[in-house]
Amino acid sequence: MTATTDGAGTPGVDPDITSPETAPGAQEAVARATRHLLARQDAAGWWKGDLETNVTMDAEDLLLRQFLGIRDEATTQAAALFIRGEQGEDGTWATFHGGPPELSATIEAYVALRLAGDEPDAPHMARASAWIRAHGGIAAARVFTRIWLALFGWWSWDHLPELPPELVFLPPWVPLNIYDFGCWARQTIVPLTVVSAKRPVRPAPFALDELHTDARRPYPVAERPAPLASWEGVFQRMDRALHVYRRFAPRLLRKAAMDTAARWIIERQENDGCWGGIQPPAVYSIIALHLLGYDLAHPVMRAGLESLDRFAVWREDGARMIEACQSPVWDTCLAAIALADAGLAPDHPALVKAADWMLAEEIVRPGDWAVRRPGLAPGGWAFEFHNDTYPDIDDTAEVVLALRRIKHPEPARVEAAIARGVSWNLGMQSRNGAWGAFDADNTSPLPNRLPFCDFGEVIDPPSADVTAHVVEMLAVEGKAADP
Repeated sequence: MTATTDGAGTPGVDPDITSPETAPGAQEAVARATRHLLARQDAAGWWKGDLETNVTMDAEDLLLRQFLGIRDEATTQAAALFIRGEQGEDGTWATFHGGPPELSATIEAYVALRLAGDEPDAPHMARASAWIRAHGGIAAARVFTRIWLALFGWWSWDHLPELPPELVFLPPWVPLNIYDFGCWARQTIVPLTVVSAKRPVRPAPFALDELHTDARRPYPVAERPAPLASWEGVFQRMDRALHVYRRFAPRLLRKAAMDTAARWIIERQENDGCWGGIQPPAVYSIIALHLLGYDLAHPVMRAGLESLDRFAVWREDGARMIEACQSPVWDTCLAAIALADAGLAPDHPALVKAADWMLAEEIVRPGDWAVRRPGLAPGGWAFEFHNDTYPDIDDTAEVVLALRRIKHPEPARVEAAIARGVSWNLGMQSRNGAWGAFDADNTSPLPNRLPFCDFGEVIDPPSADVTAHVVEMLAVEGKAADP
């Protein structure tokens, strides 16, 4: 029992935290935090906080619904309420809280508000469009944003990098095969190869002339390619060659490639209908399958759309925010570690319930990671509720650390899961001795150089953050001297 200034206590908390050496304010803070965490635990044993990213999630959700013909007014206005609330005073949107204005996010948010009925001459819209024009307009936006606009004819497919679906046929030892990309990029690129091949255009509900620096000449003048001796020059010429190949691609080969991509996508759909437990691959997978003839009533499509609805967080003011993903495994293992370190008894029912839930979430089948580690036995944990294809090294290390702190009534069950997790993490070590997030040796420098990949890191190299968590876990497991 932990004493607090109001005489209340927290059952199961180690009395050591009330020792004279602990400041009274710290004692009270720990007790309050412990009660708060315990009160927020789900009946099933997990914790999950809302994961805020940026308004591109909300904008792209509306654009998907517009593309599929299922956008409704209530969802649109709720999303618009959230998007407006995230706009800066200068009319822009950022990609993270407190971040600088970002062009692509601002364009996507603006288009979403146009879908919601906000007029271009409304003050908040006029500020946004003026800023967009001042920073290069649509032509300066990232490729992903221009793909969304191309779906409605607001941008030309001819002015986008080519993504051939034949990419899925490249074996893992060939450069630029799909397994050279980090799993988050891989899950997105495969369906986008289908979208790129199909080049769909839905009727635009309005024009976007106000987002071009010159609406009469929206496309940039073609520049001379970079020198052939540079990587940039090589990939620029490769992209031009792929645009030519598109016109002559053998029809049977292209159909076979798209059919293979469809099978790849469907095989990776999770039991709850999502893809990888994250929103972006789900959005593009649904579009790709729809273009290949899967109607909205098909079980795969229905499950996919239902999974997207579960990413929505409805706020008290009626606003609707889309989570890019959900983080129950990560939140649960960290909550369990925090409670145990705060002095909660290791056999406290809340911790035992959390352990039961984490044990049930262990992934004991191979995923994409097995392409690089085919002989390695599975035994990891993912970040999300459902993501059996992509367990991650970071979560696995932290779950092991959490389970080690809990006194479970079935210790043999816990020990077996920990042993599998430790073995899997050790097997996922990269050649340089460190660990990436999802794959081993996912370090090819080529994917980041593709003209398509202008939106951030698309490989999964080892990082200090993940490696530190694994090393901490291995030390706790008595492997500090392991080579």
